[in-house]
Amino acid sequence: MTKNKFLVPGAGTGARPYWLGASVGRLCLPFTESQHKSQPFAGHDKGIAGDHISIAGHDKGIAGDHISIAGQYKRIAGDNISIAGHDKGIAGDDISVAGHTIARRLSLPFTESQQKFRHAVSVTLWVAVSLSLGSCQPATLERHAAKKSPALQAMAVSAHPMASDAGLAMLKQGGNAVDAAVATAFVISVVEPFSAGIGGGGFLLLRQSDTGETKALDFRERSPMRATGNMYLDRAGKVRPQASLDGHLAAGVPGTAAGLYEVHRQYGKLPWATVVQPAIDLAGDGFAVGENFVKSALGRKQVLLSNPAARQIFTRNGKMYAVGDKLVQPDLAKTLLKIAANPQSFYTGEIARAIALDMQKNGGLISLEDLKAYKPIWRKPVCGVFRVWQICSMPPPSSGGVHLLEILNIIGDTDLKSLGWHRPDALHLMAEAMRIAYADRSEYLGDPDFVKVPVAALTSRAYGASRRKEIQMKRARLSSQVKPVDAKTLSQFAKGESEDTSQLTVVDQQRNAVSLTFTVNGPFGAGVVAAGTGILLNNEMDDFAAAPGVPNLFGLVGGEANAIAPGKTPLSSMTPTIVTENGKLRMAAGSPGGSTIITTVLQVVLNVLVYDMDAGGAVGAPRFHHQWLPDKLRVESGGFDAETLDELRRRGHKIEERAGWGNANAIVVTPDGGLDGAADPRGEGAARGF
Repeated sequence: MTKNKFLVPGAGTGARPYWLGASVGRLCLPFTESQHKSQPFAGHDKGIAGDHISIAGHDKGIAGDHISIAGQYKRIAGDNISIAGHDKGIAGDDISVAGHTIARRLSLPFTESQQKFRHAVSVTLWVAVSLSLGSCQPATLERHAAKKSPALQAMAVSAHPMASDAGLAMLKQGGNAVDAAVATAFVISVVEPFSAGIGGGGFLLLRQSDTGETKALDFRERSPMRATGNMYLDRAGKVRPQASLDGHLAAGVPGTAAGLYEVHRQYGKLPWATVVQPAIDLAGDGFAVGENFVKSALGRKQVLLSNPAARQIFTRNGKMYAVGDKLVQPDLAKTLLKIAANPQSFYTGEIARAIALDMQKNGGLISLEDLKAYKPIWRKPVCGVFRVWQICSMPPPSSGGVHLLEILNIIGDTDLKSLGWHRPDALHLMAEAMRIAYADRSEYLGDPDFVKVPVAALTSRAYGASRRKEIQMKRARLSSQVKPVDAKTLSQFAKGESEDTSQLTVVDQQRNAVSLTFTVNGPFGAGVVAAGTGILLNNEMDDFAAAPGVPNLFGLVGGEANAIAPGKTPLSSMTPTIVTENGKLRMAAGSPGGSTIITTVLQVVLNVLVYDMDAGGAVGAPRFHHQWLPDKLRVESGGFDAETLDELRRRGHKIEERAGWGNANAIVVTPDGGLDGAADPRGEGAARGF
């Protein structure tokens, strides 16, 4: 039986207050570690009820059976509990929930703003307890199965509650997964402009339940036709600092509006104007900004203030917004109205002309011809078999799918479960597999319309097995010793051939599934708004290799395959993923996080498939990451025990502890055919369903 410790500081007798602290795995309780197997109790914002939760440790314990935690947002009520003289339970607002591996669960925000949950700290319930304890002994909390909820049949999960609400509204109106995904993405463009929007681009994976076919849509930004390979270099041939990150020159041709319209045109059910309307309403009426918005804006304060259009929207006469302030975007509302009436206006109409004019005035390269030429591209997804599951993800120009499968193939048939979750052998093997895959990424990945990418060879199970032989289980190699495989060797396996960003996942009642990742690259993109449109532009040109071996914003290096060229798509790490088992949907997932996206999705998938976690445990679990260069094994602070980290250091890993990263979400099909979804506790997102 898994137990979590409750430390009750301070000994004494008689009635007196005590502090209770517990690390818990998820909000739907029963206060377990993140890998527990209990089913969630979710639905209709009614909170949760747990039967037979025993907070014990000694005979008198802290509470007996039938603790019920119920009510909306902040209220805890329970029967048969004597706490500070109240026989009927606790009610109060002084509840601090901050969670080591808590996932923000469907219908359980616990606070109206959903912004008080933070990773890598303990959950603390502030209560006054009338007990008699003899000494400061840790008590334990037994884990019991949570009550099973009625199976949820349709869900939308995203990085913001308002966006998830919009997706759910489409599903309730009879829309399908595509309708919900499009509505959700448009709302993200309004409420999370710092991470993604119609001024950026992305990738989408769609699985149709009636045919079982999975399709991939590339609506990534592209370089303008006037772009050149040395556009960010000075006369000495060195990269000019910030040139590919700040200002109009950093922007690629946006693809989000075209991509959302393309997938809806082919597969949506509801009218186009219907799915755009929630975003129009939020842009025009305004919304209260959250902590993520405020932090991102402060981090990009100088570049936002230097652009008059951005300053007008994202500051109040130069003063930065505070949490809870209302942001209204009238220009963006007008732009969205035009898109709702005619999606092509973004590329051929009034919106396109406004973007091109703003570029011309401010030294940017995007022209009206660039916008007219933009078309999203349907591509064949990268799919492979991992044990009994088929894993499908995004092909180049994303590196996500290729290297997700490469890492899984290097792991191969190794019994990860027997090695232990987050134990040294398992972590070492996975980190070394990551190191190899990211080395290959630096050499071979790029836009397949410009360079030949050896997808079949890199995703070959035989190739994965051959690289597995290089890994020494008792010693980590230096990254300088790990090279991309040479082309001749790789050909033997051929069969013929951002930390901002936003992820959303939708599954409808028919089990159509959408996993969509889109971005403006860095926080607030290029930090500039096309005057009069309200459109914040991306800084996606930074994802090209400005010069061979020079790292980008996320520390990734690249070579000639990802060099700048006119009309070319920059390499990405976005990894929207759909997993099937025996021809049926098993899960859909994805994450933002720049270079960490691939390894985040890898761990979410393995947590579900190998370690039997539910959606909440899978996305909330502590993470680790290796990307070859820099030669560091990044681990989430507070998520790994000291003994494990010491052993990894002994094997030669250079450990870097960092605050949490990524903002993953996932929807998992439960054994009874229902849906279990969760948004990452590291962000402000939410899962919604019915």
